[in-house]
Amino acid sequence: MPGDRYDLVVIGAGPGGYVAAIRAAQLGMRVACVEKDPALGGTCLNVGCIPSKALLDSSELYHQAGHGLAAHGVKVGALELDLAAMMARKDRVVRGLTQGVASLFKKNKVARVEGAARVAGAGRVVVAGRNGEQTLEAARVLIASGSEPAPLRSLPFDGERIVSSTEALSLQQVPERMLVIGAGAVGLELGSVWSRLGTAVTVVEILDRILPGMDRGMAAQLQRALERQGLTFRLETEARSAARTARGVRVTLAAKGSTAEVEADVVL
Repeated sequence: MPGDRYDLVVIGAGPGGYVAAIRAAQLGMRVACVEKDPALGGTCLNVGCIPSKALLDSSELYHQAGHGLAAHGVKVGALELDLAAMMARKDRVVRGLTQGVASLFKKNKVARVEGAARVAGAGRVVVAGRNGEQTLEAARVLIASGSEPAPLRSLPFDGERIVSSTEALSLQQVPERMLVIGAGAVGLELGSVWSRLGTAVTVVEILDRILPGMDRGMAAQLQRALERQGLTFRLETEARSAARTARGVRVTLAAKGSTAEVEADVVL
């Protein structure tokens, strides 16, 4: 059908895809953007950078109220956490931004196509949606399909006790103990959030430092700051296996030729 022919079809509506789609439309192209999830924005806006920063902001305020304000002469009475309200604020922030992307699509006349896309040949993209398949024809196809959390073979996600960052952004209660496997940006951000809210957080990293891709001095300074906040680090340590228990998860850790078992309510 003529209506399904475009100058450009973008697969994926994350920060790479939606920006490219909007800019191409502004330059005069007829553009369609295919996204399999109901909300635009990809991982970053929905289950990544934006919700994590919203929770970092909220948890910092809670932590300051309980630990930092007294030094400024501000006395706080009985401090109470309303986790549901905190999560609701996070969701509002996310919703506002994803709706903003949808508005930009409409303003710039980018056709939004919901479904899972596959390239079926030169200039042909087949989209499987709720109402079956449709074929889009395009002079050019841009693939910006993004990424998703990858489980460890020895610790597959169950969405409840062994979770990815997606579930860790939406826990319904504050866990007593959390084991974070991996001292990269995601693990440290979410570990910091839950530590501020009262969780005893232990971070396991197989290398000899946190944030392996960053400047060593900066990483060491951040580790000291996080330790002051209450996080515990076990470096040069590997998570070998995990088993569900009545209360949570028992994880076997290996370090320098020896093994040890630790228990947590949630493993990230």
